[in-house]
Amino acid sequence: MHFTSEQRLDDGVLERAFTLGEIPGTLWTPGSASAPLVLMAHNNGLPKADPRLVARARYTAARGYAVATIDAAGCGDRPRSAADEQARADLRRAMQAGEPVDEIFESLIGPLVDNAVPEWRTTLDALLELPGIRGPVGYSGGWTALGIRLAVVEPRIAAAGFFAGGYVPRAQREEARQVTIPLLFLLQWDDEGNPRRRALDLFDAFGSEEKTLHANPGGHTGTPWFELEDGCRFLDRHLK
Repeated sequence: MHFTSEQRLDDGVLERAFTLGEIPGTLWTPGSASAPLVLMAHNNGLPKADPRLVARARYTAARGYAVATIDAAGCGDRPRSAADEQARADLRRAMQAGEPVDEIFESLIGPLVDNAVPEWRTTLDALLELPGIRGPVGYSGGWTALGIRLAVVEPRIAAAGFFAGGYVPRAQREEARQVTIPLLFLLQWDDEGNPRRRALDLFDAFGSEEKTLHANPGGHTGTPWFELEDGCRFLDRHLK
């Protein structure tokens, strides 16, 4: 892991950009000597520098966590293939037109999850070797499909917060039954891009004995700010 830049932010959080082979990422750490790690992921081609992700990461780091994110293949600063860009365009067009999107979604997101999991596990190995970063590890993010797969294959992840689960590949909907760690599941009741019934069915499928659903009115980007505070309290219960 090679750090390429760093800056101390006004909330006391240290923000550092890094590369790990071809993987670009960002790490936020608090001023405390030792902090549990939270992996924070986003999808849909959004970069690690997405303002909503950065705001959540900084808030969580200021609460005493080391927070890390990376760009998935084809997202952010990483090269995008013409086929992936066409699939994203087809998906947006079909959703706007109210047409079936399952097969387009499967062809795009399924391979992304398969490719992203090894990269996240490699990043996790490198992060936990850094001084001041420790387990247990949490997962928090809008890429629910990736979080499900990581929760199944990565024993170091002790708790997870998922946002929006309307469109999740079939493989991860089946894997949800194998997820047994504590979960906090956020649902925007009027999310135009995540069918409510599918999200509720996914929540029901999780095998965790401790799983909590928070639902709020509004669209995809209308999640109330207090959910971020509640999410940190959830992490406090299971990581500290």
